[in-house]
Amino acid sequence: MAGKPQSRYDELIEILRASGLKATRQRKAVLLALSSSDDHPDANELHRRTRVLDDDVSLTTIYRTMSELEKNGVVHRLSFEGEPARFETADAPHHDHIIDLDTGHVIEFQSEKIERLQAEIARELGYEVVHHRLELYCRKR
Repeated sequence: MAGKPQSRYDELIEILRASGLKATRQRKAVLLALSSSDDHPDANELHRRTRVLDDDVSLTTIYRTMSELEKNGVVHRLSFEGEPARFETADAPHHDHIIDLDTGHVIEFQSEKIERLQAEIARELGYEVVHHRLELYCRKR
C-alpha cells in the first residue's frame, strides 16, 4: 500500500539487509521480539521472548545474532554497571538513561539542557560532540 508508514520491525529488517546481513528466520524473530520491546532486554530475556515466536532459537543464536546486529549498527549493546548487557534498537532517537539501583529498571529520558551543556563544555575545550552516552545511577528518595 503506497504511502503507508512502515513498522519499526520492517525498518529494522531494511537496516539489516542494507548492512549486508541476510534476514534469516531466526534474525527476523529476534528483531520482532526486540522491536516489540518497550524496555531494554538482556540476552536471556530476549531469548525467552524470541522463543515464543520461534522455539528453534537458542541462546547461542541470540548472542551471535545480537553481536552481528551490533557490529552492523542495527542494535546498541548497553552495559550498565553490575548488570548483564542489555539491548535496544539503533533506530531510536538519541536519549540517555537512568538506572534505578534498587529495581534495575532502566528509564529513558531526553534533556535539552544536558545536551546544550555538553556541547558548550566540549566547545570551550575545543571539541565538537560526535557521540555520547549518559547513564545516571539513582535511587528514589
